[in-house]
Amino acid sequence: MVRQHPLVLLTILREREFSYFLSTRFLVIFSLYMQTTVLSYLLYKLTKDPLSLGLLGLAEVIPAFSVALFAGYFVDKNEKRTLYLRCILFYILNAIFFIVITSQFFLQHYTVATISTFIYIGMFTSGCIRSFLAPSSFSLIPLLIKKTDMPNAITWSSTTWMLGSILGPLTAGFLMTFMSVTSILVITGIGLSLSSFFIFRIKPKEISLQQDLGIIKSLKEGFRFVFKHQIILAVLSLDLFAVLFGGAEALLPVFSTDILKVGEVGFGWLRSAHGIGSLLLFFILSYVPLKTQAGNKMMFSIIGFGLCIILFGISKNFYLSFVCLLVAGMFDGISVVTRHSVLQLETPSEMKGRVSSINMMFISSSNELGAFESGMAARLFGTVPSVVFGGIMTIIVVIITFFAAPKLRALNKLT
Repeated sequence: MVRQHPLVLLTILREREFSYFLSTRFLVIFSLYMQTTVLSYLLYKLTKDPLSLGLLGLAEVIPAFSVALFAGYFVDKNEKRTLYLRCILFYILNAIFFIVITSQFFLQHYTVATISTFIYIGMFTSGCIRSFLAPSSFSLIPLLIKKTDMPNAITWSSTTWMLGSILGPLTAGFLMTFMSVTSILVITGIGLSLSSFFIFRIKPKEISLQQDLGIIKSLKEGFRFVFKHQIILAVLSLDLFAVLFGGAEALLPVFSTDILKVGEVGFGWLRSAHGIGSLLLFFILSYVPLKTQAGNKMMFSIIGFGLCIILFGISKNFYLSFVCLLVAGMFDGISVVTRHSVLQLETPSEMKGRVSSINMMFISSSNELGAFESGMAARLFGTVPSVVFGGIMTIIVVIITFFAAPKLRALNKLT
């Protein structure tokens, strides 16, 4: 990454279709994070069982393995903007489903087990949609900008995602103090509907024609590329295994309700702390970029992430817990920038859909499987011990990667 004046970062916004893409991306992420925040809080309020939060993560991770690979192949063969639009329309339908099952009628006439099952089904559906949305988004970006603008595009795309992931939970936590879950879910449906307006403003793009090897051979080709590219494999593996054990954020409803006792607004702030930290890191990197030793800095940042998770687990003070998650987000931001840059710069255009799907498998596995691991461990060993154990295992994984991936250690500049 090269140092750039902040005004240079703004020039890419003159590309109208890229600006429409950013607007769409923000509204989608903002709405989905609001949706997940209120549903996870409602689920724990109904069940009082941390395992239910783990099952919520498991419901989303299953599509990462059952649908994602097919989705990547499908995206590579079809027009990206249209696929992105269709994903949003399915999200809108799923939002309507959530509105119905959280209504007062359902809460009064159906058991907790039935409502929980419906929530899991809705999250599974959301995971299936995301399996197509992620590679569509990843493959669409290069079609909207010049190749020389790719570093700026990555910065804006990541920043937009972070803004949505911050403001979504914060807004949900604030609204939960005086609005019902169903009313908030109506707002998320409106946000998703607005996002479809902006994606409509982007024209369909030409498909890069290539020889169709068939789905099996094409998927093998994607995996072969990833596993032969040590740096890509290493950055994906770090997300898979490190965040798998550092998935403490899935237990935030437990911490906010039973340990820190800060209620809905406090829960919203804790849920947003990670994103706030990552966003701060992105602004810092715009002035002080990762000029050298990007690989080593990524690994040491994940060690810092693990230490923050350990401290968060033992904290009994809301402000200390918030700072721990915020700093953890800053450390994680270094990993995000490195991984996104490596994937965009090292992956050929004709393979971006498949490689993005493989990336999604790793990322979904790390986040949602991490949520399941945290929920299961909290049920078996207690909430605090499970979080501390996860932070320790995160550090161990980085140490193993440091010695197992010499090319990542040698990664210098992200250019």
